[in-house]
Amino acid sequence: MRVVSPNGQGYNDCLCLAMTNTQWGQITHFRASEFDSPDEKGSGGNMDYEFVRKLDTLRELCGFSFVIHSGYRSPGHNAELPDAVPDSAHTQGLAADIGTPTSGMRFALVRHALASGFRRVGIGKTFVHLDMDETKPQDVVWLYS
Repeated sequence: MRVVSPNGQGYNDCLCLAMTNTQWGQITHFRASEFDSPDEKGSGGNMDYEFVRKLDTLRELCGFSFVIHSGYRSPGHNAELPDAVPDSAHTQGLAADIGTPTSGMRFALVRHALASGFRRVGIGKTFVHLDMDETKPQDVVWLYS
């Protein structure tokens, strides 16, 4: 499906619906640009509204700012990443990698994410991956090397 953003610009093919300006206006702690794929300015609008809303609530619970290392990924950018899976939740606007420079931040983020209903969590040394891709196994936590 070809998605067209609220400003009329097209994005790469994905199964997601672009968030509207009204929906972004309901998000307190993030801007669409924080989720942009590095190869497509404006593509952060491809993020799933429910995912971003849930992430916004999680940010409030954690009490510290989130730095998004990876949000939406265009299929082309995703294909260039050596460890990315072809059907990554990032390409559907259903995932984010959040920077966690300290173990305390990682712990708080994971604790609040699980309590908030996130059912897919990946833990790296400097980031936590969260996604809401219901086509993948649920109630899982994995580690990145």
